[in-house]
Amino acid sequence: MMFEHADNNPILNLTDEQNWKLIEGTKHGRLVVSVAGEPDIFPVNYAVSGRKLYLRTAPGNKLAELTINAKVLFETDGILSEEAWSVVLRGTARVLEQSADIAAAEALGLKPWVPTLKDFYVEIEPTSVTGRHFQLGEHPERDI
Repeated sequence: MMFEHADNNPILNLTDEQNWKLIEGTKHGRLVVSVAGEPDIFPVNYAVSGRKLYLRTAPGNKLAELTINAKVLFETDGILSEEAWSVVLRGTARVLEQSADIAAAEALGLKPWVPTLKDFYVEIEPTSVTGRHFQLGEHPERDI
């Protein structure tokens, strides 16, 4: 098991350090944006530096929506044979425009998954990070 659970509880609320260990060890997740009350979700790959997330994107809905409303959610997770986990990051997104910021993001070596031009770097600064780890198993029988 990745993490020890107290009292055999199958659900563990993760600490900040545990959350970041999982975020830093994973390179894919989902970005949630919302404009005019309409949510949208995008699969993305990302890099981490200084407890901030970085992703690349091209012009389109994702870029337009996070520019209109910079408040975003990001979720990453993992499922193994006996355990699973999920981490949700709430934060503020900004498109990098300064040469030094773009150069620092490029130094992270973040490559697009698909062979398309993704010339815009986005930084997500977290305002909160929460996560849970799950021990998988059979559904328990209800005591009568």
